[in-house]
Amino acid sequence: MSFSAVTKNELARIIGQRSCCRLAELAALIRMDGSIQVIGSQLVTMNIITENAAVARKIFSMLKELFSLKAEVLVQRKTRLRKNNSYLVRIPPQPGVNGLLDQLGVIDQNGRLKDGVREELLKKECCRRAYLRGVFLGGGSVNSPEGNYHLEVITDNEKYARYIGRLMKKFRLPAKVSERKNWHVIYLKDSEQIVGFLNIIGAHTALLNFENARIYKDMRNQVNRLVNCETANLNKTVNASVRQLENIKLVRDTIGFDQMPASLREAAELRVKYPDASLKELGDIMQPRLGKSGINHRLRKLEEIAEKIRDGEL
Repeated sequence: MSFSAVTKNELARIIGQRSCCRLAELAALIRMDGSIQVIGSQLVTMNIITENAAVARKIFSMLKELFSLKAEVLVQRKTRLRKNNSYLVRIPPQPGVNGLLDQLGVIDQNGRLKDGVREELLKKECCRRAYLRGVFLGGGSVNSPEGNYHLEVITDNEKYARYIGRLMKKFRLPAKVSERKNWHVIYLKDSEQIVGFLNIIGAHTALLNFENARIYKDMRNQVNRLVNCETANLNKTVNASVRQLENIKLVRDTIGFDQMPASLREAAELRVKYPDASLKELGDIMQPRLGKSGINHRLRKLEEIAEKIRDGEL
C-alpha cells in the first residue's frame, strides 16, 4: 500500500468532535468528488466517487449522522489502466437532499448550483483544518518521503484550485498552483511544508513516519557525502604521491640524490620509503618536524627539477 493510501486511511478514521467540523469536511469531499443528477424538476440524486474504501465508509457515516439520509455504496471495477476498485456513494432521491446541498453550499436559495464555497462553513480554524482534510481525502496525494518530496491536490476547476491555495496560505503554507493537462494542481514540494500540512489535517502517524523516513534519508545522504569527500581526498593523495614518486625516480636516475641539497634529499628518501603517507605524516616523521606546507614546498622543488629534466634543461 502506498504512503498516500496509508495516510488517507488514517485520516478516514478521524471523526471531528464538532458537527461544524464534520460538515466542513463533508462539504470538501462532495465538492471534490461529488456530482448531482437532476431527475425531472425536483428529484435530485447525488453521487460521490472515491478509490478508497475507508473514505467511502466515512462519507456514508457522515451522511447518516449529520442529515439522516439513506445512502448506498456500490463497488465498481475499473477495466482500463489500473484495475483497482472505485466506490460510489449514492444518495437516491429523498426528502432532505436539497437541505444537504443548501447547507454544504452546493446550491443557493433558488436551487441553482453554486461555483464557490460557503464561507459560513469556514469561520473557525478547526473547520478550515477539517475542510483541508476533506480536500486531501477527495483529491490529494503525497509521495513517500523516501523519494522526492511532493504533496498535491488536483481539481478540474481553476477558481476552486486557487481558493484552496489561499486557504492553505492562511496556515503559512505557500502552496503553488499549476495546470496539468485538463487539471489544476495545488502542490507543496518542501518537506517542512508537507509536514506542516499533515499536522494541520490531523495525519499525525503519517507525519511521524514521514519525519522518520526523512531523517534516515538525510543521514544516508550525509554519510554518502562524507564517503565521497573521503574518497576524493584519498584519490587526490594517491595521485599526488604517484606523481611525486615519478618525479623523484627521474631526478635520482638522472642527477642522483648526492647532487641534491640535504633538505630535498631527505624529503625524497622519506617519500620513497613511505609512498602512502600524507604530507602531514611525512612532516611529522622528519627531524626536526616540518609542517605540511614545508614538506609540500620541498616536493614542489623536486617536481620543478624533474620538469627541467623533461624539458632538457638539465
